[in-house]
Amino acid sequence: MRSASLHSNNNSIQVIYAGGTFGSYGKPLAPLPTAEFLPVMQSLLAEHENTENQPALSWLDNTLIKDSSQLNARDFVHFYTLLLEAYAAGYRQFVLITGTDTLSYLGAFLAEAFAGTDLCLIVTGSMTPLLDSEVLESYSVDANSDAWDNLNDALRLAGAGESGVKISFGSESWAAQTVQKIHSHDFMAFTGHTRAAYPANSYLKTLPDTRKQHWLDDQQAVLEAIQTRAEHSSIHALYCLPNDAEVLRKQIQALLSQPPCGIILLGFGAGNIPYSPALAEALQNAYDCGHMVVCASQCPFGGVSDSYAAGSWQYDYQVIAGGRLTIPAIYARLVWLLLRYDTPARRRQRWTYTVSKTQTAIRKHR
Repeated sequence: MRSASLHSNNNSIQVIYAGGTFGSYGKPLAPLPTAEFLPVMQSLLAEHENTENQPALSWLDNTLIKDSSQLNARDFVHFYTLLLEAYAAGYRQFVLITGTDTLSYLGAFLAEAFAGTDLCLIVTGSMTPLLDSEVLESYSVDANSDAWDNLNDALRLAGAGESGVKISFGSESWAAQTVQKIHSHDFMAFTGHTRAAYPANSYLKTLPDTRKQHWLDDQQAVLEAIQTRAEHSSIHALYCLPNDAEVLRKQIQALLSQPPCGIILLGFGAGNIPYSPALAEALQNAYDCGHMVVCASQCPFGGVSDSYAAGSWQYDYQVIAGGRLTIPAIYARLVWLLLRYDTPARRRQRWTYTVSKTQTAIRKHR
């Protein structure tokens, strides 16, 4: 880790290229390697540069270029480390270009990781490649692609410098932990909501040097442990179907011998799941083994509640209510807790603390 330089470096924007559809080219489509793609991007940006309004841009050296469907927790930590080093060096405005399959997951993870800072990160991508693969003699922007507009929107937001991690896509932007992909090929592929409490209120407009240094010291002290835990962390999603409760019990039972992990129960409606005494016992056993079980809704909007007896029973057996969090946000929070904290008790305590902050913020927002 480079030594910290706590003052912002001229408000320049650091751009990270991580592959995905945005940088894909050829037949069949595949992400261009960094050495080939970045010179093209730099040339295109220079052609369209507005010197009066365009902040200075530079590209962070990133060695991880993947289709985003192949990303995992180790890769998420790679991007966290890359950003952490640049943030420690005094940069705070970033744009991350990645693939759309796991864009909402990665954005939510980084929002968890950098909560409590003044970092400004805009995550974006595209549904179609920036470059026209029908033109083989030279690289040229595909006029029908959404990539160029998405990039310019992301750069504009990063240039404004508002603290927080946001996802920018299809001319809209949202706090990263409220976003989910809702369409597999339409340009308006993502949605989120703007009435977010946590994490939108967990960022600071300005961060005193002393406080920033303390935050950096804390993160750097556990970075090696985070990187090590990422090698073995896992999150399991159990999707409720109209089956007998025994099916779900067997799935949970199979995880009890594993190291402490995260388990997402994707319930019906407001979080309803089938009941049986054996399933209730399995949920309690999962808690006793150190697993964090969180209930989410299969519905894209609304989240879960304890209004129905068909769902509320599980909370008597240590299941955590996912509230209004999206599935990507629940995944991201579980991964970060598994990586950042060393015991099940501390992870659960941190989840409870976060929920408490959210409820307080919501009451203030009303």
